[in-house]
Amino acid sequence: MLKATTSFEQFCGEVQPRLRHAFAARLGYSDGADATAESLAYAWEHWDEVANMNNPAGYLYRVGVSRTRRIRRATPLLIALPPEGLHDVEPGLPAALASLSEKQRVAVTLVIGFGWKLHEVADFLDVSISSVQSHVDRGMKKLRIKIGAAT
Repeated sequence: MLKATTSFEQFCGEVQPRLRHAFAARLGYSDGADATAESLAYAWEHWDEVANMNNPAGYLYRVGVSRTRRIRRATPLLIALPPEGLHDVEPGLPAALASLSEKQRVAVTLVIGFGWKLHEVADFLDVSISSVQSHVDRGMKKLRIKIGAAT
């Protein structure tokens, strides 16, 4: 539950980046932006209810997923690397990430890519920590195989 003094603007400032990251990992950047907007619009319309929830960010994540279900692309459009590439990023990574299951892609992106703690992802997605760890482990194994870095 949020502090009684937390305003909608403060809440959005804290939760919007996390929603954006999670939706981009699950849906791709374009559909993720739509889902973020949909979930925050819902929060605005139902602020009295949302402000009193134990896990409002997790709830809004599920709202955004359900509200954008009909308009989503079959395969998420992940950002391609620029032609000159990034020296610290494997060029095959976007395609390899797109080949993961949705749950694996979200877990790997949030934990490995954005540095979230396992318990943060578990709370946000309303799953167990062991589920998040399992998705990360399996996803990383598949990524290593896809980009040829398996040992």
